[in-house]
Amino acid sequence: MDRRKFLGSSAGLLAAASVGTGYLGMAGRAMAQARREIRVGGRRVTTVDVHAHTIIPAATDLIGTAIANNNPNLVIGQGRIDLMNRLGVDIELLSINPFWYQLGVDEARRLIDVQNQGLADVCARYPDRLRAMATVALQHPELAAEQLEHGVKNLGFVGVSMGGSVAGEELGSTRFDPFWAAAQELDVPIWLHPQSVPGLSRLEGSGYLFNVIGNPLDTTIALSHMIFEGVLDRFPRLKIVAAHGGGFLGSYADRSDHACRMSPPACPTTIQRKPTEYLRDMYFDSLVFTAENLRHLVAQYGADHLMIGSDYPYEWTDRPVDHVLGTPALSDADKIAILGGNAISLYRLEV
Repeated sequence: MDRRKFLGSSAGLLAAASVGTGYLGMAGRAMAQARREIRVGGRRVTTVDVHAHTIIPAATDLIGTAIANNNPNLVIGQGRIDLMNRLGVDIELLSINPFWYQLGVDEARRLIDVQNQGLADVCARYPDRLRAMATVALQHPELAAEQLEHGVKNLGFVGVSMGGSVAGEELGSTRFDPFWAAAQELDVPIWLHPQSVPGLSRLEGSGYLFNVIGNPLDTTIALSHMIFEGVLDRFPRLKIVAAHGGGFLGSYADRSDHACRMSPPACPTTIQRKPTEYLRDMYFDSLVFTAENLRHLVAQYGADHLMIGSDYPYEWTDRPVDHVLGTPALSDADKIAILGGNAISLYRLEV
């Protein structure tokens, strides 16, 4: 892909996540909003949103992208904090959707250095409200391992974020093993966020299918490759956190187990357990759209493996906290865990 096409598609990857403009304007309109305190069973709960997007304009400027113009609320200011106050979100974990997987080593090093320092600076401005996940040039696995170590040990990052594939290469490739080894050694959660499924022409047309279907499908494919290519056997202590409730796997992963029983060649000898057993070691955000969907995720993976996600500033939910509070099948203990307890424990947050 030439540079001009890459830059255009990069901006499109971030643009692909948004719908409409109503929710996007909330941060800009919020005025000195008092913080909404969330209580469950009379107990004050610290809420943590693990699915919150941003960008660092100084980084995008390095390669000439215009991503900031796509959605000004990606750039964090007081308006973001005011909206968090209104929604009852105490802490956001910031991540950036990858737009740099086509870059060479030197250019990727420069961009990630600027971007990660920018993330650290943003968090330093709001130390009680924001934490960040490291960004890494995963197309260069050894460099990505170095960037992750620097981010965690020197910049205070609580995890690392990545896309569902790397310039068309699946995460199950053994080429990425140096990075997985570093992530396991550092013992930090890995946030996996989809980027649709490039080249799938059937997602064109009405219905916003490249996002509505493409994003959860991308997560489904990515996690399945990690399972079936043996990544989670080679690195069994990896902590995977998947966006959008884990894509379609929450409802249909048992088909993979069935395939292993009925057609053993479907399960390579590189995996040691049933596919669904790997999923039950993972974590997922709560960004599903009904109380029944959320109840089902809890039934599949346990309340101790779910955390709230808003997808801010993209217009997928404007009630991430109330979605959990309003799910009658959840106990108070379940709600406390999903709203913040799980994230505080997994990411080792000081609150």
